[in-house]
Amino acid sequence: MPSLLPRSLPYRLINPILPLLSRLGVTPNALTVVGTVGSIGAAILIGFGFFLPGGLLLLAFSSLDMLDGALARATGSVTPFGGVLDSVMDRVSEGAVLLGLLIYFSARSDQQETILIFLAILGSMLVSYTRARAELAGTFVREGYATRPERVLLIVAGLIIQGVSGEGLTVVLWILAILANLTAIQRLFLAWQKSRNRG
Repeated sequence: MPSLLPRSLPYRLINPILPLLSRLGVTPNALTVVGTVGSIGAAILIGFGFFLPGGLLLLAFSSLDMLDGALARATGSVTPFGGVLDSVMDRVSEGAVLLGLLIYFSARSDQQETILIFLAILGSMLVSYTRARAELAGTFVREGYATRPERVLLIVAGLIIQGVSGEGLTVVLWILAILANLTAIQRLFLAWQKSRNRG
């Protein structure tokens, strides 16, 4: 079951950048940390209702999430800790942005959006937890309709649309909440299916 986005396109775009980063001495872990700090900065803007600059900042710094892993593979510097750091910082970044949205909408007493954000947070956690728990059991389930890149792009799109037109973010939150939880269910089914086939 493929994701919503083709995986090859982003990496074709970033591959030319990797040699330059390597020559500059940039490390994958540094990219991971900088990307997280930038996403937290975007979350602060979002919490104050600055959706357009917050969305653009999130888009810029989320791109580092693709660069860190690609740089590690290109330079032969893949480490177990690097993978752990990347996964943890991904959760921090996504959680911070959703928290920024939660702060904004809860301050306005927008109950619908607040519930949707909670469901999006829950779905995001379950997507990651299902993958991690399945891998502990010896089953790899990285597939999903709305993995982290798709979820980030959905949020970015919603923020930019809201910032430009003053509406649209609620619709995106509905999509995000539904897709995140459907992806968790999808991964749980795939884990069951793969473990049964293996047995």
